[in-house]
Amino acid sequence: MNGQNILTVYGKELRDSLRDRRTLISMIVIPMLMIPGIMAVAVGVSTKMINKARGEVPTVMVLGGDDSPVLRAALAADPKLHLVRTAANWRQQISDKQLRAAVEIPAGFDAALDRGTPAEVKIYNYDGELRSGFAVGELRNFLNDYREKTVTTRLVGRGLPAALVKPFEVKTQNVAPPEKVGGNMIGGLIPYLFILLCYTGAMYSAMDLTAGEKERGTMETILCSPVARTDLVLGKFLMVLTASLTAALISMISMGITFVVGGILMGAPRMTAAAKAGPLPMLDPAGLLLVLAMVLPVAVLFSAVLLAVSLFAKSIKEASSYVSPMIILIIIPAMMGLMPGVELNARLALVPILNIALVSKELVSGVFHWQYLALIFGSTCIYAAAALAFCVHLFNREEVLFRT
Repeated sequence: MNGQNILTVYGKELRDSLRDRRTLISMIVIPMLMIPGIMAVAVGVSTKMINKARGEVPTVMVLGGDDSPVLRAALAADPKLHLVRTAANWRQQISDKQLRAAVEIPAGFDAALDRGTPAEVKIYNYDGELRSGFAVGELRNFLNDYREKTVTTRLVGRGLPAALVKPFEVKTQNVAPPEKVGGNMIGGLIPYLFILLCYTGAMYSAMDLTAGEKERGTMETILCSPVARTDLVLGKFLMVLTASLTAALISMISMGITFVVGGILMGAPRMTAAAKAGPLPMLDPAGLLLVLAMVLPVAVLFSAVLLAVSLFAKSIKEASSYVSPMIILIIIPAMMGLMPGVELNARLALVPILNIALVSKELVSGVFHWQYLALIFGSTCIYAAAALAFCVHLFNREEVLFRT
C-alpha cells in the first residue's frame, strides 16, 4: 500500500467529481436545501393546520338530556361549540370526520345535580384526530366550568366560601435548560437526517466510480496503470467518503443557518433567545459537533458498503437497483431511534445505525454518555473496517471486476 499513489488516485477522482454536475448536486445542493426546505414546509404546514383547526368552531352532537334542559341550554349558549341535530349514525359521522365529538348526558342529569347525586357525562371522539381533540378540549373546559359553577352555587347557598373546595392552585414550571427541551423536541430528527444524507451523499459517487467506470469502458485502463489495486480502491473509497462527509457537513451548516435565520425572522436576535421565546428549539452546539464526529465511522461504513455493492454491477442503472432498496435498511433503524421508549443502553450501543440515532438524540440535548460514546464509536469503527476490507477483497477479484 502506497500513500502517495492513494492520494494521486483520490485527487484524480476528486477533480473528475467536481466536474460532474450530478455529484455536486448530491453532495452540496441537496444537503444545503433539504433541511431548511423540510423545516420550512413542516413548520408552515403544521402551523397553518393547527391554527385553522384551533380557529374552527367544532361541531358537537348532544346525546340524550331531554329531561335536562338546563345543561342543554348552557351547551347551546356556548359560542365555542356548534351543536347539530342528533342522528342515529353519530359514531359513523365521527369516524368520517363529519362530526368532531359527541357528548352523552345521562337521564335525569339536572335532577341529580339538584339532589347532589353524582352523575357521569361521556364524551365520544376520534382519538388522535386533531380537530376532534380540540372539540374534546372545548367540551372538557365547558363541563369543568359548569361543575365549578355548580359547586360554587351550592357553597354560597350554604353560607360557605367558594374557595373551600379549591384551597390551592397547581402550576407547572420547566426547569430543563433550552438545549434539553429542544433536543427532546426534535433531537431524534437530527441524526435521522444526518444518517440519510451521509448515505445519499455517497450513493451516486460510489456508483459512478465503479459501475460507471465499467459502463464507460475505463475500468480496464485504470487497472493497467502502475498502481496496486489496493491503492486504487482506497483512492476511490476516499472520494466516496469525501462525498458522504461533505453532505453531512453541509447539512450541519445548513441547519445552523436555518436556526439563526429562523430566530431573526421570529424577532429574536440570538438563537438562544429564539429557543426560549418561540417555537424554534435550541440545540447544544457541542452536541452537534459530537454528532458530526460520531457520523464519521458511519460515513466510512456507508462508503465501503456502497462501493462494494456497486462493484458487482455492470452499469449505473444496475447499481442503482442494488443500492436504492438498501436505503430501507438505513431508514428502519434510524426511525427506531425516533420511537418513544427506546433508550440507549449497552446492548443497543452495538446495533449499527440505531446506536448513532440514539446517542445523537442525547448529544443534541446536551447529555453526554461517555461510556456509550466510546462503545458506539469503537464498534462502528470495527464495522467500517470490516466493510472496507471486504471492499478491497472484492476489488482484487477478476470475476467481480469483469462480471458479464
